[in-house]
Amino acid sequence: MQPYLLEVGFPGPMPIVYMLSIVQVAAVPEDVGTAGALRAIAHHLTAKDILVVSGDIVSDVSPGAVAAAHRRHDAVLTAMLCSAPISGPSDSVSSVGKDKAKKPGHYNIIGLDPTKQFLLYIATGAELEKDIRIQKSILRAVGQMEIRSDLMDAHLYAFKRSVLQEVLDQKDTFQSLKCDVLPYLVRRQLNSEVLYGAPQPEENGNEKASSHNNQLVISQILANSSTPSFHELNALGRNGSTPVQRTHKCCVYIAGNSKYCVRLNSIQAFSDINRDVIGDASHLSGYSFSAQNNIIHPSAELGSKTTVGPHCMLGEGSQMGDKCSVKRSVIGRHCRIGSNVKVVNSVVMNHVTIGDGCSVQNSVICSNAQLQDHVVLKDCQVGAGFVVTAGNECKGEAFAKKEK
Repeated sequence: MQPYLLEVGFPGPMPIVYMLSIVQVAAVPEDVGTAGALRAIAHHLTAKDILVVSGDIVSDVSPGAVAAAHRRHDAVLTAMLCSAPISGPSDSVSSVGKDKAKKPGHYNIIGLDPTKQFLLYIATGAELEKDIRIQKSILRAVGQMEIRSDLMDAHLYAFKRSVLQEVLDQKDTFQSLKCDVLPYLVRRQLNSEVLYGAPQPEENGNEKASSHNNQLVISQILANSSTPSFHELNALGRNGSTPVQRTHKCCVYIAGNSKYCVRLNSIQAFSDINRDVIGDASHLSGYSFSAQNNIIHPSAELGSKTTVGPHCMLGEGSQMGDKCSVKRSVIGRHCRIGSNVKVVNSVVMNHVTIGDGCSVQNSVICSNAQLQDHVVLKDCQVGAGFVVTAGNECKGEAFAKKEK
């Protein structure tokens, strides 16, 4: 694991920079999920609010912006949402950048208040395959709810630590933050069971009247959900009494369309992100494009009649032989590529060796792999250190070294 510098841009004249000099790693079984992982480190959490960031998010959104929104609303949960991702280019060169389509499986059904600040409803995972049901009482109370299916949960959350720990302690069967904890907190914020201290006989009347009054309080709370005072009415009970149970705020931070936010959780996503870094999201690479609209490190060597097309990257110390062609691809550091090699729509990691006459299309070649002469790969993945023997022609296959 490499050390990271986390810069959080909180509101103010200067950003706050945290240097993490010591990283403690807690190992947990693979099947405990994100909620289980947090349980394992709960005793280390002491701050009032905490940020939980998935390791597979690639984004230029400042975590500080999410933290600031969370604190501004005094929320128990703030989830970062962004536009759902789009697929990479098809095999046809003419369709690159034109026929992109939204990927299935990334969506949530999300209900927002009119200001798009408060999370009123969420359906995730298996719930998406069922009929979506929203209580009429909620709709009547809130007045207006915007239902969205074009937003992706970025897996970046701000939590009020005390509430999160309470949920994790009481709900020991919860495994997933996204599928268990988030929906539970959203349902709980709209809970109509607001409890008050023991009512006086002259106030009570009967149970039906008490229930009706509780419903009125919740209706008032929801009716004010479109204003910054969402849930503030619940701080006052009937006739000024204080409720035993307070509802809480679940909020969202929606990244702007100009921001880059993608989860690297599949081979397709990995390929798409690499293309983005040498395309529309080139600012993430930290490199400057040449006049040919590509990135070729000054230490890289190109053979005679070798071409590296637009939106390509050739890393430090890599060498290419004569009459090679690279299109819409990323080639890492210190690679050795022979003559008459074609690389199209692919990612070649560091220290890869590719022999003469090879063709690589729509594939991912991991570090230290070797393709011997005249190998043809299409839609393949080659694992780290794997050797593909000479003359192999493969389509849609995955290669990996056997574990000893």
